[in-house]
Amino acid sequence: MNYHDKLEKIVTKNCSIIGKDLYLNSAVLIPIIVLDNSEFVLFEKRSSTVRQPGEVSFPGGHFDSRYDKDFLSTAIRETSEELGIENSCIEIIGSIGTLVAPMGVIVETYLGILKINSLDELKIDHEEVERIFLIPLKYFINNKPEVYFTRLELHPYITKEDGGKEELLPVKELGLPEKYSLPWTRGKHRVLVYKTSEEVIWGITAELIFELSNRMKEQID
Repeated sequence: MNYHDKLEKIVTKNCSIIGKDLYLNSAVLIPIIVLDNSEFVLFEKRSSTVRQPGEVSFPGGHFDSRYDKDFLSTAIRETSEELGIENSCIEIIGSIGTLVAPMGVIVETYLGILKINSLDELKIDHEEVERIFLIPLKYFINNKPEVYFTRLELHPYITKEDGGKEELLPVKELGLPEKYSLPWTRGKHRVLVYKTSEEVIWGITAELIFELSNRMKEQID
């Protein structure tokens, strides 16, 4: 069978992430609030009862095909639920892009304006959100984050509680290079940190606001 005529049909004109379904797919909204003609970024501090408690994040969550037709729908739904705001009060500006985190998470990121005059108009879901706070957008434009690093390490086996090993990748059986029978590193992973007057903003959230601030600088310059 000749497959030549099929090749052009399986490629995509737009870039896509291979193996995306193997990752944890999520979407967030970077919410902007305009007060007194100045733009502020809204952040959430996660409650103690959810995954990654106490961390600073943007509203968002996992894609759910039962409710979401696309990732933008996820971002809007989660923002509405977490902040207690009507969809009609969320004005989407557009997509910032896709972040692929080294721990196996893909984050589709959108930018939007919350059409409110005060935080008092929000009815926060305190089961998910401990508190919300605002930081002026210009703070991130004018201040660089601190930069740290972690090291990621891949293991071809799991060490069990009794000290035994559960082989995940049978290196010898497959005839792979012997070096892969031991843990190996994937180099250093950058960790950005903003020490603000409200909270320490770091990790994925810091990466996203850093991307936004860099794009804003390009427009200003």
